[in-house]
Amino acid sequence: MTQALLFDHVRTPRGKGKPDGGLHQASPVWLLRTLLRALQQRNALDTALVDDVVLGCVTPVGEQGADIARTAVLDAGWAESVAGVTQSRFCASGLESINLAAAKVASGFEDLVVAGGVESMSRWPMGSDGGAWFMDPRINQALGFVPQGVGADLIATLEGWGRADVDAFALQSQRRAAAARAAGHFARSIVQVHDIAGLLLLDRDETIRGDTTAEALAKLAPSFATMGAMGFDATALRKYTTVERISHVHHAGNSSGIVDGAALMLVGNAAAGARAGLKPRARIRAAAVIGSEPTIMLTGPTPACRKALAKAGMAAADIDLWEINEAFAVVPMKTARDLGVSLDRVNVNGGAIAMGHPLGATGCVILGTLLDELERRDLATGCATLCVGGGMGIATIIERV
Repeated sequence: MTQALLFDHVRTPRGKGKPDGGLHQASPVWLLRTLLRALQQRNALDTALVDDVVLGCVTPVGEQGADIARTAVLDAGWAESVAGVTQSRFCASGLESINLAAAKVASGFEDLVVAGGVESMSRWPMGSDGGAWFMDPRINQALGFVPQGVGADLIATLEGWGRADVDAFALQSQRRAAAARAAGHFARSIVQVHDIAGLLLLDRDETIRGDTTAEALAKLAPSFATMGAMGFDATALRKYTTVERISHVHHAGNSSGIVDGAALMLVGNAAAGARAGLKPRARIRAAAVIGSEPTIMLTGPTPACRKALAKAGMAAADIDLWEINEAFAVVPMKTARDLGVSLDRVNVNGGAIAMGHPLGATGCVILGTLLDELERRDLATGCATLCVGGGMGIATIIERV
């Protein structure tokens, strides 16, 4: 099969997902327009060479609905021949877009594809699109649905991690992110967002708190205890009968932040890259998705990584750097423990606890961060993985070329 190569990556800063956030004024189409134009300009790209734009969006309603990928292509002034498709694999959508683009290229069906995602969470809150998973009582009961935060607290209980453990991980995420931003590690890929009048809206990730302390985190109230008491704890405990009581340890400071953002990756084969004058930076070595237990919902990264590693003929020890999305502190903690990976190689520039999780874009963001960091450290291989709503996992392995 044809190799799927990664040529470039751009992303917006991540803005606080509230009306006073730096990107609230920017519509999701405007975020994508900004990135598409930046991708074209920095690569002197003839956009007529691009076959398709594949975008992830978890809440594809309102301004984010009606195939926002095609809308953004036209709004950015790209060639009319460039198609666009929007898809959702919940939190994995941004990485799923890249994997779909890679599959298109590897199959030979398409030659050059832009992939990524967008989510404007300040304008279209999570859950705005409804869905049976959340809204249908019969489905709730039949599938043992509980909110993800309750699932995260259940993992902590099962793994024996207390409040101090998850807070320590969160503190490390903030410190790493603050240090990385100060050192300019994100500068290569971040594109400033301006409004229609040219005024700067945001040029840096907005939610990093480098002055966070363990004492401050310890004062935050658990976020999911009330939900648990409403009956969701009981639902989870009916499935996990060895647990007497769920210890609620997650809160706003050790869970992913709600933010706005978008990200894009340019994926193609070698011939298309040469026609466009592009230099390949890495190749997709393997990718995988799996279904996992839907009540706890957050354990998918481990089997997804193992599946991708098997397809690549690799072991976890062969991966130089890992990006494991910090949906909640326990997700990277458990994934690293399960795979026997040192946390020194995981999320070395911080993660979503510090910088936020723009649902449809995050998978593309972390793969781009991984690529930039592999190059900065002159390392070869990396794996990006996310837990996924509904009980799924996704993983993508890249190798520098």
